[in-house]
Amino acid sequence: MTNKKSPNKLLRFWRLLGPGLITGASDDDPSGIATYSQAGASYGLSTLWTALLTFPLMASIQEICARIGLITSQGLTGTLKTNYTKPVLYLMVLFSFPAIIMNIGADIAGMGAVGNLLFPSIEATYFSVVFTCLLLVLIIYLPYQKIAAILKYLCIVLLVYLVIPFLYKQDWLAILKATVIPEIKFDKKFLSILVGILGTTISPYLFFWQANMEVEEMKQRKKHLVVNKKVLSDMKRDIDFGMLFSNVVMYFIILATGTVLFNGNIHQIDTVDQAAEALKPLAGNSAYLLFAVGVIGTGLLAIPVLSGSLSYIISETFGWEQGLDKKFHEAKAFYLVIAASLILGLSLNYVGISPVQALIYSAILYGLTAPVLIAIILHISNNKKIMGKHANGRRSNILGFSTLILMTVAAVMLIYFQFAS
Repeated sequence: MTNKKSPNKLLRFWRLLGPGLITGASDDDPSGIATYSQAGASYGLSTLWTALLTFPLMASIQEICARIGLITSQGLTGTLKTNYTKPVLYLMVLFSFPAIIMNIGADIAGMGAVGNLLFPSIEATYFSVVFTCLLLVLIIYLPYQKIAAILKYLCIVLLVYLVIPFLYKQDWLAILKATVIPEIKFDKKFLSILVGILGTTISPYLFFWQANMEVEEMKQRKKHLVVNKKVLSDMKRDIDFGMLFSNVVMYFIILATGTVLFNGNIHQIDTVDQAAEALKPLAGNSAYLLFAVGVIGTGLLAIPVLSGSLSYIISETFGWEQGLDKKFHEAKAFYLVIAASLILGLSLNYVGISPVQALIYSAILYGLTAPVLIAIILHISNNKKIMGKHANGRRSNILGFSTLILMTVAAVMLIYFQFAS
């Protein structure tokens, strides 16, 4: 009997997972992998502790966004439009649009570069075009249930990063120490990397995606009616697991590059293909192939989330029909925004903006937007006229305001680093 029940419990838990898992996994996109690789290569194990720090903060903010979606039956943009002045709404759109486009561009370029590493006879730009076209066709023609299922199973690809550190001899005592004892170096580059990690893990586009996906899930499961304790409990478990999964992957990427590359005296990594290529002579073909395949898998997972987030933001702003559950002819404007975002992201490869520049620009915009958006999210989630009895509790507010303070400090540091000599 015990043997029969265990698989059933595992299957039930897998079915419970949805928006939270996809959101968390998409956070480890090629741009994020590049940031974590840079942290590991530059400073070894010194930033491992950030995975522990950011987990409760990520989980708290995403849970608040999901709760707003469930209670209001609207995405964040719809809630902003209903309860705030238009300048606030348009400011969010203005900041979100270029940041997301640049993030998409950096991810497409990263996937193309890794494709070229695996098949050197084919140019990276060809891979970028093929990946863009493939994603466009899948997003437009597949129904929401299929898209959600594909994204969910793509999350499994990220498990490859948990294998890589075990292909190389490790000092596990030093790793444990670096995990639990924070180390901060007061120099510009180290602090810049810390800010980059925060901006990558607590990204504004994920707030919008999380709220909208909860609304989509409610529609699919016909949960328009009562948001009860079980619905909220299931949502929280999904998000907690998704954010934990995201941070475990982030931890192992820093661990892999912080031991293999750092100990191999390779301290400058700007792109994911550089990280994959650098692993090959030091850790062998297996690590190299796993890292490269992981980059392509995460790109296929993250780009629909990025483009979908942007389309939800713009569609809700202008009151257009929207939703991944709708067919193209039912929500043309919604899908055209997705198409335009992918094409614009791809075009960055041809207008002289390098993937590294795109990463820097998007990080700056995310860093400046995040504190403002978190402040608005906290205001909404504490407003009993909007949230009723499901307004924030003490724990949500402590973690939420801690995130706000941390992201505000990060934004100030980000501005300082841009102008400091």
